Amino acid sequence: MHGPIRERRSPLLWMCADGLLLFDTDGVGARLAAQARKLTAAGPHPVSGEEIDDRRYAITDLLDDLAGSSDPSECLFVATELVRRTGELALAASGSWGGGGKWLARRLEATAPGLSTRLHHGLQEVLAGRIEPLTAVVDDVLGQVGGRLWAGYERAGAP
Repeated sequence: MHGPIRERRSPLLWMCADGLLLFDTDGVGARLAAQARKLTAAGPHPVSGEEIDDRRYAITDLLDDLAGSSDPSECLFVATELVRRTGELALAASGSWGGGGKWLARRLEATAPGLSTRLHHGLQEVLAGRIEPLTAVVDDVLGQVGGRLWAGYERAGAP
């Protein structure tokens, strides 16, 4: 397994699984569609504990950046990154397929109903100068996988 499927987000896989086959003169299209449906139904491979910890650490760092910033522009960009990464963590932790853009919102709604709305509300509050609602949502998601991660986190680098 490699590429987008290994990363648990493959738009092409979903297009083949859910798309409408217009032409298929030799049956290859039907076989590809059947295989794609089989792969999507089986779900993505499990997320490693190391990957979850990496995500927890990155989100914890962003929460620290958000709390430490008083610049509205910085807060906007940190908060939008927090929203995206928190949604991705929720999908990964639940064993669901991921997605970007509109597909992140759609997959979140299917996997964790209401989370996308809560993240949206939290982002709106950051724009109004209040970080607590977004921080609370992010902490709820982090709490499902062990909470914030600072102490004891380390990864060996390449020599």
